Amino acid sequence: MKLRTFFRTHPVFTVEDFAGFLSSDGTHNLRTQESLLAYHVKAGSIVRVRRGLYAVVPPGAAAETYPIDPFLLASRITKDAVLAYHTALEFHGKAYSVYEHFTYLAASPSRPVIFRSNQFKGVEFPKALALENRASFDVVTTDRAGLEVRVTGLERTLVDVLNRPDLSGSWEEIWRSLESVEFFDLDKVGLYVDLLGNATTAAKVGFFLEQHRESLMVEEAHLKTFQDRRPRRPHYLERSRRKAGRFVAAWNLVIPEEVYERSWEEQR
Repeated sequence: MKLRTFFRTHPVFTVEDFAGFLSSDGTHNLRTQESLLAYHVKAGSIVRVRRGLYAVVPPGAAAETYPIDPFLLASRITKDAVLAYHTALEFHGKAYSVYEHFTYLAASPSRPVIFRSNQFKGVEFPKALALENRASFDVVTTDRAGLEVRVTGLERTLVDVLNRPDLSGSWEEIWRSLESVEFFDLDKVGLYVDLLGNATTAAKVGFFLEQHRESLMVEEAHLKTFQDRRPRRPHYLERSRRKAGRFVAAWNLVIPEEVYERSWEEQR
């Protein structure tokens, strides 16, 4: 009965979670723990996602096809996992498209994991944050199926996806996703940009806010904050995808024409 309770309250769990539960019940033998896990995998009541990570299958459901919450899986791949980038946008219900790959932040990410059609990739916390012991800046904890999930807040996510567009999809995907957010605490955005200390990112954030100054109620003082932090020389919006575009002197950025014009809006 107690084991059923554990499965009911831990839809996704690690071997450490399982060992802690058994220890609280007086069972400390490692072989017993392994035998119990093997038994329930064979019985179809749990599935092994990867070494040390399991998901529960409700009674009567098929282990091969029962849908496992990918956000819970991503949040349990490491002890300190934080859902981030496009995955954070999806978790907050702000992503324009639904992806089958999920990204999390961690001090020491594990190797990429593939489970069914989903891919899980870990990224190290930005070095600037780690050095200042601020990796948890604007990380919120929320409940999902009875488990705590850590995810970057919308302000940090705004900056993160512009800082690492390679983890967040096309520029259209990024722009359309961010445009679905009704409000940002711009003071918090500024604090996070300062923590990262990346001039190009400051300029990208400023450019996005300038494009949406009316809808996001962006004041001139906010824009000046980011302009003061822009790079001294022209930079591309994304270095790894250098393409001809429009030079915007106010931000020292070369902006792809489709982003500057938001040409995808013509397709609506």
